[in-house]
Amino acid sequence: MDRRLRVGVAGASGYVGGELLRRLGRHPRVRLVRLGAQERAGRAVAQVHPALRGGNWPPLETPDWEAWAADCEVVFLALPHGVAGEAAAGLRAAGVRVIDLGPDFRLRDPAVYEAVYGRPHSAPERLAEAVYGLTELARPALPTAGLVANPGCYATAAALALRPLAAAGWLAGPVIVDGKSGVSGAGRSARVDLLAAEVDGNLRPYHVGVHRHEPEMAQTLAALGVAVPVLFAPHLVPMPRGLLVTVYAPLARPLGASAAQALYEDAYAGEPFVRVLPPGEWPQTKATWGSNYVDVAVQVHPASGVAVVAAALDNLGKGAAGQAVQNLNAMQGWPETWGLEDAPVWP
Repeated sequence: MDRRLRVGVAGASGYVGGELLRRLGRHPRVRLVRLGAQERAGRAVAQVHPALRGGNWPPLETPDWEAWAADCEVVFLALPHGVAGEAAAGLRAAGVRVIDLGPDFRLRDPAVYEAVYGRPHSAPERLAEAVYGLTELARPALPTAGLVANPGCYATAAALALRPLAAAGWLAGPVIVDGKSGVSGAGRSARVDLLAAEVDGNLRPYHVGVHRHEPEMAQTLAALGVAVPVLFAPHLVPMPRGLLVTVYAPLARPLGASAAQALYEDAYAGEPFVRVLPPGEWPQTKATWGSNYVDVAVQVHPASGVAVVAAALDNLGKGAAGQAVQNLNAMQGWPETWGLEDAPVWP
């Protein structure tokens, strides 16, 4: 029998943590040995995540990082910024591989991190080793990575929407990203603005131009060789999960609609989780619910010559836990689809 990798999940009581458990609990080569929580420590997984009732789960506990380092080969961190950085530094010092689903290692420049998050970075000495884990871009570096920074949900959708244009030298600027996400993207903590009475039947923008994923988007484009301004306008929509971005990208030179379609189809040929839609079809959030898929469509606006690209994904799936498991698979040299074979839930 193949040996199973010993894995811990910190932040297992949150929405992302629950999605990680759903994926890892049936992964053919993973054995969950530690599950961390804070307020919900001591409770059973089924009490916190009723959908996971019946599984043989370890108890939820307050993490003792020394004990975790002794028991785990890989630890997923679904923790707040700052807390994750300190935990990751200690685990890495003990030789444990870490996949951080929070933002602490996404931004390469500690000064940018401090400006965005309002506090100094808790482990700046570890930034150089962190691999930005957008799987479709990071694949060559993942097998040797000790620390992976899982991208943000909006940043994942925007990067996959823009990657073909940027990589082929078609992208000019500035780029406008219009994003819409379900309420689970805000986490599981109680907030008045996330009450059903506040959200249901309502649609509103928030953090326009100052959202924390905006510099992450610009950083990814710069890594693809295109340093252009990004304006990001996110919106909260009254649904539990799901995310869609519509990106307006000025082009460096004229590009026909059929050539744009071919560019995207070629760029994502063979990718297990990126589905380029046929001309005339547009992504919708529910077509990716509960899955690790991202649906992408491209059109060139004939009057302006601006490329309009839409991408939909599940913010808890490819936008968080699903991509983290995909990164684990790539790190271990396993098929990237292991633990992620679910088709989307419809309707």
